[in-house]
Amino acid sequence: MSMINYASREINCKLVYYGPGLGGKTTNLEHVYGKVSPNTRGKMISLATETERTLFFDFLPVDLGTIRGFKTRFHLYTVPGQVYYNASRKLILKGVDGIVFVADSQIERMEANVESMQNLYDNMAEYGYDLTRIPFAIQYNKRDLPNAAPIKDLQASLNPGWPIEDATRQKQMPDTAHPGENLVDKIGGEWVGHAPYHEAVAVRGDGVFDTLKAVSKMVLKTLS
Repeated sequence: MSMINYASREINCKLVYYGPGLGGKTTNLEHVYGKVSPNTRGKMISLATETERTLFFDFLPVDLGTIRGFKTRFHLYTVPGQVYYNASRKLILKGVDGIVFVADSQIERMEANVESMQNLYDNMAEYGYDLTRIPFAIQYNKRDLPNAAPIKDLQASLNPGWPIEDATRQKQMPDTAHPGENLVDKIGGEWVGHAPYHEAVAVRGDGVFDTLKAVSKMVLKTLS
């Protein structure tokens, strides 16, 4: 979880981009890295394997203000896409403060998306983390492709919702990014929660910062 550096008066938070191989995780990080000021970012590190690579870098957003006088530095990581690199995936998740699941919208990648999402839930559970209670957002990438699945199908497979049993959380919560939709709603007599989602075309940068800002704000809310 977040680490406090009293010398630099910074709170260090770890954001992990998860998802299937070639879904757009690396493209997201490369776009963010290319757009943030060189004065506020660290060096991008790439740990390469034969077929995949893990990227990470840190940056200090200048527009988020401070929390109790501390600035917030975000460390962004990607995980290898292939499931057989699960040891690396699990290691990168350790101490995570927020997660972005980057789904590949192509219809033929639906099975890979579902497999990766289940793998995320399994790995988080092994650490004792509850994915439904930490900052978590989904990005549906590659929305510009002709074979992109409808959002409702992606939602049904990857974000169907989870039961809200905590009475203090059983109240309707609108999804500000999608008017008419709710993140928490009462369905069939039961309260159900959903992760916020964003559509993206990461190769153009569309939706990249919308997704990052959404999960960053959720992380900051847990710290304040």
